[in-house]
Amino acid sequence: MICLQAFAGARRHVASDLPTDVIVHVSEVRFYLHKFPLLSKSSKLQRLILNATEEGTDEVHIADFPGGAKAFEICSKFCYGMIVTLSPHNVVAARCAAEYLGMTEDMDKGNLIFKIEVFINSSILRSWKDSIIVLQSAKALLPWSEELKVIGRCIDAIASKTSVDPANVSWSYSYNKKGVACTEIVESAGKTSVAPKDWWVEDLCELDVDLYKRVMVAIKSKGRMSPELIGEALKVYAVRWLPDSYDALIADDYMRRNQCLVETIIWLLPSDKTSGCSCRFLLKLLKVSILVGAGDHVKEELMRRISFQLHKASVKDLLLPAASPSDGTHDVRLVHNLVQRFVARTALSHNGDFVEKSDEKMIELNFEQESSLALGELVDGYLSEVASDPDLELSSFVELATSVPEAARPVHDSLYSAVDAYLKEHPNISKADKKKICGLIDVKKLSADACVHATQNDRLPLRVVVQVLFFQQLRAGSSSALTLADSGEHACTKPMQEQSEQCERRIPRHPNKLNKQITSLSTRGEGEHRNSELRGGRHSFKDQLGGLLLQSRSRRIFDKLWSSKGHGEHGKGSETSGSSQSPPLTAKPTEVKPSPLPPLRNRRYSVS
Repeated sequence: MICLQAFAGARRHVASDLPTDVIVHVSEVRFYLHKFPLLSKSSKLQRLILNATEEGTDEVHIADFPGGAKAFEICSKFCYGMIVTLSPHNVVAARCAAEYLGMTEDMDKGNLIFKIEVFINSSILRSWKDSIIVLQSAKALLPWSEELKVIGRCIDAIASKTSVDPANVSWSYSYNKKGVACTEIVESAGKTSVAPKDWWVEDLCELDVDLYKRVMVAIKSKGRMSPELIGEALKVYAVRWLPDSYDALIADDYMRRNQCLVETIIWLLPSDKTSGCSCRFLLKLLKVSILVGAGDHVKEELMRRISFQLHKASVKDLLLPAASPSDGTHDVRLVHNLVQRFVARTALSHNGDFVEKSDEKMIELNFEQESSLALGELVDGYLSEVASDPDLELSSFVELATSVPEAARPVHDSLYSAVDAYLKEHPNISKADKKKICGLIDVKKLSADACVHATQNDRLPLRVVVQVLFFQQLRAGSSSALTLADSGEHACTKPMQEQSEQCERRIPRHPNKLNKQITSLSTRGEGEHRNSELRGGRHSFKDQLGGLLLQSRSRRIFDKLWSSKGHGEHGKGSETSGSSQSPPLTAKPTEVKPSPLPPLRNRRYSVS
């Protein structure tokens, strides 16, 4: 019986009655063999042994042998006629070694190369699991595995199997959620369970980024996979390989790998920019690309894709880190850029031909309106979140707030909350800056709860508080007062516009008249508030508004306005110390229409 035996000192020796007559050195292993079996199978060994004989030695040295000593052992066993066991783990090494040794059909019929090719085509490429294993092992044998088309054939086999109808696919070897232990793709009828469409996604995550890229390109080129499924596969792969922690993401040892990984994922994104990947996933890729220092072209591609579905994002998703510590904690300018792109794209769609009254066009228009409203809520929520950043510049805050169209912000409660948070974090800003940021708020679009908070807010300028109080009284006295639902939902646009027009018609033109009316409201509110206390009955909404005038700061405001009545025709007076600016009282809280107003005696405001 002939066999290769292992000895100490990294030796392989043939157990035979005949003494060995050649020593083959492969890497650090010595093989004691016979010349005749080797010469009959390998053209490479023929030349090497002939050269060694001419030099008067029986030793042959082979450097850089593909597959190393293990692969040479497989080839030498085959030369001796021994049983060779091939598997997905060693078939690529054996194929490359046989090619190196020239074990072709010209040397002997049914030589090793022929037998390995039969095994690959009949077994490996037909198995989903074996194809992935062979593809993984082939990378260590470059360029031999590439030149022999082992990698290419495995990629084609894998891509073809992903396109098989899920009804004819068994569960893959790692995607085993239902506990079905099966390692092959089986196209047979009468199956009791059907694999999901993404059955192949997790299996491909075992490949490194280079091979994964080539497989995904092959899958996409077949044109049978939906963009949503491609996006899901890329998301799973990113979760599998991108680290969760910030330190691991930017570690020196893995920085380049993570950068290559995120660039590859972005390059593989579906060509359809409006589908395939969620906005949250794209924003996470953008965050990672900023941290790992990806190229500008990568960021530009992500921003272009995000601008198509920015309204679907959340505030947490938009908290992108600033590229430089001097720019603050969050990259507000980048978010501003995204908002501008989204608004520009929406404006282009609105400029389309919507004259025809068809259901399809109305649905499209309603979708654009809903997306604009969602954008307004998103931006205001983001401003409230970043307002606590002490390094946030006022210009960045104002630019982002004004980038949202007016129609996208029917209610200003969230914007008021953001402005208040900024004033709280930046108490030392100038009067001009405070006036600028408070000018973003339209008091006519504040809810009753926001008005109550604003009248007691010492951080707001006095002028803003007066506007809130005055408009609150006008709204309470109007017969068609806008009622805000207790659930906190936004009021519709049409009633708000009607209410604003009514309030504008009631605003007096002359400052002295304004002083008299506010004083009258204050005095009347005090008396009726005392009456309501004596009655002890349940307070109505108007009772609460009347009682509001008795609050400390509001009382000081009206006292100051009363004392300023004798300061001239234009009603100029000093403000309380809580105000950050001294505007003339003639400043109108809302725009006044040029239509004539009814006499003052016919305009009565009651606060009960």
